[in-house]
Amino acid sequence: MPYSTLIPTATLADNLNDFAIFDCRFDLTNPARGEQLYREAHIPGAVYASLDRHLAGPKTGRNGRHPLPDLEKFQAQLGAWGIDASTQVVVYDEGPGMFASRLWWLLRYLSHATVAVLDGGLGKWIGEGRPARAGEEQRAPRQFAGSARPVMLALADEIEQVRANLAYRVIDSRAPERYRGEIEPLDPVAGHIPGAVNHYNLSNVNPDGTFRAPEALRAGFLALLGDVPPARAITYCGSGVAAAHNVLALEVAGFSGARVYAGSWSEWCSEADRPVARGS
Repeated sequence: MPYSTLIPTATLADNLNDFAIFDCRFDLTNPARGEQLYREAHIPGAVYASLDRHLAGPKTGRNGRHPLPDLEKFQAQLGAWGIDASTQVVVYDEGPGMFASRLWWLLRYLSHATVAVLDGGLGKWIGEGRPARAGEEQRAPRQFAGSARPVMLALADEIEQVRANLAYRVIDSRAPERYRGEIEPLDPVAGHIPGAVNHYNLSNVNPDGTFRAPEALRAGFLALLGDVPPARAITYCGSGVAAAHNVLALEVAGFSGARVYAGSWSEWCSEADRPVARGS
């Protein structure tokens, strides 16, 4: 069966030679660390996908810390990684799935539905005594031909139009203290987009990094959305990474159609005339 949200470690273990596996570990404060850890130990067959080099495009200073990659170049990269329309893709990171969800979302944005995040990530895999190996891996290239789905994406101009509209929900995916503007470790301005509500993406997972049960996620998102349909929910974070994690959690909960503001807070706060809110 195809997997399009989460995949259990046991299922991946039974299909190591059938799936295209990608290690997305990354450290925002030490960008080289994820790839170093990958070379030391990774799931057999996994190829490394760097948030900075592969999953983001050039920065201008006004388009956020992790702008979307050039789609033509990214599709060429996907083909070089051995992905075509028939490929079941599995993505993972250390555990919670935040960085893996970026590649999950990008593939779905390019109309590739058969991509799933490994539930519990490498931490759960290793904790179960499953195999790992060192070095680097490659896959035989294939031809990837996707088509972008703009309906999955929101831009800054639209955020300005809907942020105070009660028929929409703009959801800030960062930690509560960053949302409130009490701290800001990565961007030059603290605070949040006025009108946005807070749903910390890591509240989607259990202490072991696995996602909470669908019914528990659904209850939390129902309290957040109220009568607002998922297609009118827009998630953002610092740079468009954790925002994808919330979209994944919404999908697991049975709410399809939420969008990502890819530029996120790092783009929003780069323009001095955009409003900023602080507090709850």
